[in-house]
Amino acid sequence: MSSLTTKTTCPYCGVGCGVLIERGSEAALQVRGDPEHPANFGRLCSKGSALGDTLGLDGRLLYPEIGGVRVGWDQALDELAGRFRRTIAEHGPDSVAFYVSGQLLTEDYYVANKLMKGFIGSGNIDTNSRLCMSSTVAGHKRAFGADIVPGCYEDLELADLIVLVGSNTAWCHPVLYRRIAGARERNANLKLVVIDPRRTAACESADLHLKLKPGSDVALFNGLLNYLRRHDGLDFAFLEKHVAGFADALAVAASASIPEVASACGLDETEVVRFFQLFTRTEKTVTAWSQGVNQSSSGTDKVNAIINVHLATGRIGRPGMGPFSLTGQPNAMGGREVGGLANQLAAHLDFDHPDHWQILSEFWKAPHLARRPGLKAVELFQAVAEGRIKALWIMATNPVVSLPDVNAVRGALARCEFVAVSDCEDSTDLKPYAHLRLPALAWGEKEGTVTNSERRISRQRSFLPIPGEARADWWIITEVARRMGYGEAFGYGGVHEIFREHARLSAFANEGRRLFDIGALAEVDLQAYDEIRPFQWPATARQPDGTKRLFGEGCFLHADGKARMIALSLRTPVNSVDADYPLALNTGRIRDQWHTMTRTARSPRLNRHLPEPYAELHPTDAARHGIRAGELVRLQSRWGEALARAQISQDQQTGTVFMPMHWSDSYASQALVNALVNPVADPLSGEPESKHTPIRISAYRPAWHGFLISRQPRRIEDAQWQVQVRGEDYWLYELAGETVPANWRDWAHALLPTESEEWLEYADPSQGRYRCVQLGEGRLTACLFVSANPELPARDWLAGLFAEPALNPRSRQGLLAGKPLSSEQTQGRIVCACFNVGYNTIDRAIRRQTCVTVEQIGAALRAGTNCGSCIPELKTMLAENSARKRSA
Repeated sequence: MSSLTTKTTCPYCGVGCGVLIERGSEAALQVRGDPEHPANFGRLCSKGSALGDTLGLDGRLLYPEIGGVRVGWDQALDELAGRFRRTIAEHGPDSVAFYVSGQLLTEDYYVANKLMKGFIGSGNIDTNSRLCMSSTVAGHKRAFGADIVPGCYEDLELADLIVLVGSNTAWCHPVLYRRIAGARERNANLKLVVIDPRRTAACESADLHLKLKPGSDVALFNGLLNYLRRHDGLDFAFLEKHVAGFADALAVAASASIPEVASACGLDETEVVRFFQLFTRTEKTVTAWSQGVNQSSSGTDKVNAIINVHLATGRIGRPGMGPFSLTGQPNAMGGREVGGLANQLAAHLDFDHPDHWQILSEFWKAPHLARRPGLKAVELFQAVAEGRIKALWIMATNPVVSLPDVNAVRGALARCEFVAVSDCEDSTDLKPYAHLRLPALAWGEKEGTVTNSERRISRQRSFLPIPGEARADWWIITEVARRMGYGEAFGYGGVHEIFREHARLSAFANEGRRLFDIGALAEVDLQAYDEIRPFQWPATARQPDGTKRLFGEGCFLHADGKARMIALSLRTPVNSVDADYPLALNTGRIRDQWHTMTRTARSPRLNRHLPEPYAELHPTDAARHGIRAGELVRLQSRWGEALARAQISQDQQTGTVFMPMHWSDSYASQALVNALVNPVADPLSGEPESKHTPIRISAYRPAWHGFLISRQPRRIEDAQWQVQVRGEDYWLYELAGETVPANWRDWAHALLPTESEEWLEYADPSQGRYRCVQLGEGRLTACLFVSANPELPARDWLAGLFAEPALNPRSRQGLLAGKPLSSEQTQGRIVCACFNVGYNTIDRAIRRQTCVTVEQIGAALRAGTNCGSCIPELKTMLAENSARKRSA
């Protein structure tokens, strides 16, 4: 490999895609998929393909601060360590806490957990992975005796039936979805079933979509278990030899008849039977799930309901079959390995095993190792609110956006005596609550390892210089540990020494009773560490190349060596809809954004597919609540409220509303979905119920609507609705306000300085319309469009003019109309982010019969030929055109 090429991994979802960074002759960085990495074989999603757009230093936190004042590292570290030390001395170790993140690398996670649990002596370290994958962890441990993913990605390509449950894989794990699509092209027998209350992009290629009632998953899988029993689908030899608890599980499921299941799930009986028949007759079945299963007050039960049917049929740990959790973050798995959750010890050791405590205490030489679990995320911030947690260190995450009941979280942090924040971003919603801030390294600057959804450990390598005074998280943590008096246990000379200790602990703790073991790497030096190739644990001295699958021959990790089937009854969401709050809110991700958008919003191409917060609801509900497509709506729950743009779609189930999770106050006003979400959590996993909150919805009709496109960022004070979108050569602001300015011209001139600028404008006060365009040296510098109603020109044509070195006469003629003289000049909203292909461009090709298949669209326009996540939308456009032709 060239010295100008760096192999690393993508910082987004848990697929763990390999990335190649290539530096050209002019030091420009090129980002592409690593064809040798076994997770993605060179393919990247739209977000991964756009990583090169996100590497600038604008908006970065580059220096330590105390009280908003820049200080040196020694002063900042002394202050943090001193505050924690004094708080512990006065109030005890449980008065402090760490809240960390699946964005940390494994080595960062390891030393954070070691400091809090091993030497401070408290279990109070939890992670934002609690919000996405902890129900899977709890389900794995109940079923298998440890948090183990039995299979691998290859199983998706070897299966004859894939069942996706609560997973919009096409958008949230698009690289895996393309692997599934490729497998279907090679295997005509491979069937795809999607189980989801919404019709998502993942349904476009499905043979069957079960649009079940939210929260009814356990009823469906109990029904499947009973059907398997009644139709000779059980593997009794496997059950007798390798599974306990199956008699009780079968007995509870015995009452789940087809009619009862259909009624509980809101499905037709024929759909239920078809799914049950497919599953029963197809041995090579993979059932994969994600947040739609996990983020529930009964999430652990849902996970075990899925695992139950795989244990009952013996379909686990063999090629092409098994239960498969699709992880949400790039290193949520690595955090689980080192004990990043409050109820875990390191190396898959547990608090509820006294010998585990002894093993870890001996290895770390930590006599004050925590003896009981700490507070889980929601509990932790409730303890902050109650004053029980007095000093909190938050690392690489933003709880004032991502936690449920976020207004209560903000209130808690405002009252907390001391809040330290390690972050790479400067102006986040968390900034006002931090007493002390530390600049951390970002992706491309730090070194370490991550673990993906199939237990594959990969190296994440640096390829950028360290900016400002930013430092690695592991270095920051160990420096604080030294200042707290624990220097002997944290004397690492480099990140490779932390990994080596992590590997040695896994072997030391194993004693043949645990599967998490990477002892094959227990003696790595710096060179060997740098050369680590992706591998799946366990990787032991006897099997150093790793292990693809587990449990194919039983050997589970409960004391008797057997797995557990769990007897389950349906538990509906804790908070039910009622007359005051008649709709159920569901939250989730969209295709081109990630978490709270701190990285993805830097990429103009990722901002153009769905640029604005929206609430999607069924036409029946829209009519019932007097809501029109495209207008603003107010959503209210018992915990808070938010605004969003209404989208009306048959894809939604009646009685439900979907709103994305991504927007924070940094990018939109009043669009925090977690201001609405209830704080109820699964009693076993502690994972919040983000998929079901009772809400009401109403039209929000402000006095005016508008948008501003400007070559420079602007500060707009008096708009109640404001969404900021970064473009290639411009900033777009979607606006709405409740008070009309006395004079729009004066308002516009105050917002847009007019020195040496050409100014065009149009006003129609009777319709509440005002439009102005500002030009400088023949180029468009700003345009403002205002109306009393939301019907405004599309933004894409005007935004595209900002890239022009000089406007031609035809473009100038269309400026105040907000549209070109010819519709051929508009590409419409972006459908394919990888190649910047717009809806109108694709629609014209389809209508002219130039492109009548997805393949022809790809050949003509390149859309759908990279990550493939736009292919479901291309199929929808083709289907709509066919329907249009039939009805003509």
